[in-house]
Amino acid sequence: MRALRFHEYGAPLDVLRIEDIEPPAPGPGQVRVTVQACGLNPADWALCGGLFAGDLPRGIGLEVSGTVDAVGDGVTGVEIGAAVFGPAPFQGPAAGASEQALLDDWFPRPPGLGAVAAAALPMAVETAHRSLVALGVRDRVTVLVHGAGSTVGYAAVQIAIRQGARVIATAGETYADALRAAGAEVTGYGDGMVERVRTIAGGPVDLALDAAPVSNALPSLVRTVKAPDHVLTVSDFAAAVELGVRFQGPDSEADAAPHNYVLGEYARLATKGQFSVPVARTFPLEEWRTAAELSQSRHARGKLVLRIGG
Repeated sequence: MRALRFHEYGAPLDVLRIEDIEPPAPGPGQVRVTVQACGLNPADWALCGGLFAGDLPRGIGLEVSGTVDAVGDGVTGVEIGAAVFGPAPFQGPAAGASEQALLDDWFPRPPGLGAVAAAALPMAVETAHRSLVALGVRDRVTVLVHGAGSTVGYAAVQIAIRQGARVIATAGETYADALRAAGAEVTGYGDGMVERVRTIAGGPVDLALDAAPVSNALPSLVRTVKAPDHVLTVSDFAAAVELGVRFQGPDSEADAAPHNYVLGEYARLATKGQFSVPVARTFPLEEWRTAAELSQSRHARGKLVLRIGG
């Protein structure tokens, strides 16, 4: 099978290449899928750079949608040919950006939910849900989601609204109207953001989630709340430590247990048109380099997905 992987750590464009390798055999409790679509994320490029370093070679691609073609010992409740999706493990010699991939956790892909849309869900939904729970978002609180145009931020807005929160979102024009349609009160980034947020909220917000790429926004976000620990970031870990902000990432004190258990619910909502993670573009596996360049430019404006199978 073809797989996108690296043999040494470094810049993704330098170390990644497509190779022909033997398909992986599912271990106990695993399924193997014929991959139809694989979501790409900033975490993929961080893995190439040495995040969670381990045995090499390794693959990239942490989100997979496909059909089951083999099952490991002890697996029940899923049939060969079933359409599934889920987070792909990255510790082995290949991951999700391959023609076949292993899954430790998988969920049925509801009829009507396409492979690309399903592959866009796992990381955005899991990260957003886990972060909102760690932050303490609940009914009747006012939460600011900064970076609501990112995939995690876009998911977080919708999840927080479903949890009964009042949501104020910072976003650019690309998704501002869609976020308003989902029920958020939207304002822009940049100068005056703190004052605009506090005016909309009628004072400080209860909680703030930083879902944007690292942008030196945390000092401003701290000014939108009553105390620094009312803010949680999923990206700017160094600034979080300096400012007393909570963070969701390596060495985090926040809840680190995966929230993959919610993926099935949000897939069903997506099928009904009640939830989405916006997909910006899709690429064939052979065009991974173009996808990687766009992703690292921070101008993707939505999820980038590799189409691998039919």
